[in-house]
Amino acid sequence: MSHQKNLIATPTQHSPAGLISRRSFLTRSSMAAAGALLLPSTKSVASMLSTERALSFHNVHTDEELTIRCCPEKDYDRETRLRFSSLLRDHHADEVREMDPGLIDIFFALSAFTGTNGTFKILSGYRSPETNSWLRRFSHGVAEHSMHIEGRAVDIRMDELSIREIRQAGLALAMGGVGYYPRSNFVHLDTGRIRHW
Repeated sequence: MSHQKNLIATPTQHSPAGLISRRSFLTRSSMAAAGALLLPSTKSVASMLSTERALSFHNVHTDEELTIRCCPEKDYDRETRLRFSSLLRDHHADEVREMDPGLIDIFFALSAFTGTNGTFKILSGYRSPETNSWLRRFSHGVAEHSMHIEGRAVDIRMDELSIREIRQAGLALAMGGVGYYPRSNFVHLDTGRIRHW
């Protein structure tokens, strides 16, 4: 990762559930999603969360790919977090910030509860304050205090799922913010408070 400008190695606080564990929060969110989407039964939730899954990513701007194996019952090791953060770096400034590991939880839950093993196409991850300000000049959809600046948001699409399906799953999981951008063909997901637009 010698080509990158900056790496903030301190993990961010990400749990929107406050003091409860990641495992408890994921279980609760996943059970709610199972009911809302009529997907797996409550009985199979524990099995899904204890099974390791391979998550595949493709950064559409840098053409880099990454596959990580993870399980919500285990913490993500430093190497996994750094590889994930590097893939989601600000490609405009070539700057890396350690991304909120709660985003990996969201990707895991989306994959498990939609039943897809497809690749998540990353349109935007971390944005430096300078990049965010620059983008605001061209789009009214870019927030001044964007969660992308904090390393807590991603904009994605998939070939295997429509953005409508990704949005539906994100809303059902209730793990953070969900933004729907049909004209630009992507969904925004973040680890902030539960809200949608």
